[in-house]
Amino acid sequence: MGTQLDKTVWDQPRLANLHHQPDKARRVQAMFDDIAPTYELVNRVLSAGRDAYWRRCAVKMADVRSDDHVLDLACGTGDFAREFARAGPDMIVGSDFAPAMLALGAARGTGAIHWCRADALAMPYGDGSFTIVSCAFGVRNFQSLSRGLEEIHRVLAPGGRAVILEFTMPKAPVLAKLYLLCFRHILPRVARLISRDRSGAYDYLPQSVASFIDAGGMIEALNSAGFSSVQHRPLTLGIVTVYVARKV
Repeated sequence: MGTQLDKTVWDQPRLANLHHQPDKARRVQAMFDDIAPTYELVNRVLSAGRDAYWRRCAVKMADVRSDDHVLDLACGTGDFAREFARAGPDMIVGSDFAPAMLALGAARGTGAIHWCRADALAMPYGDGSFTIVSCAFGVRNFQSLSRGLEEIHRVLAPGGRAVILEFTMPKAPVLAKLYLLCFRHILPRVARLISRDRSGAYDYLPQSVASFIDAGGMIEALNSAGFSSVQHRPLTLGIVTVYVARKV
């Protein structure tokens, strides 16, 4: 981590330009380590339980086979990895760079999942090691989106697929305004009440979504990283989108 961060990881000046902070990665790591104990509970409450449905949809779109080797990147406490494990692949690895999140994932996981602490931008896996690489609500947290997608492409075998689940802004203007109102003012207060977070994590969340690229931008970024035939499916009025991109 280098120098010790203040308890407040994300303050308003940094949130105003969060995707271009030179130390974004270590701030994201500190933030997730801080909220790890209540992370899954807050997700359930804020999404009204829809997060489980989103993961099931993404795993279904992945078309998991019994011989697949799956890497769940930025796995957090392992909820997406566990969903993939239910689909019966030959092997699944949960990988994250936040030690507190990864420790909870390992404690809540099953023997079917292997765990590895790693940075998504410099993964310790060989070229073509996996047939599926998944990432749920993680790519917008990368220090460099382009570098992260290139690494995903590198560790995928030819014919493999990247399965990305990420927040997006609804296209309907009225719905987008209501969504942002709730996301910026109501949900963070609920999350802080549950988690007692002081790191600024739940101020970071809405700002990171509102300032992130849209579905078109994500498809372009995947194509630029070398992927082809990118499919995408918006869910729950477009507040999340699943992307499935193949490596030729």
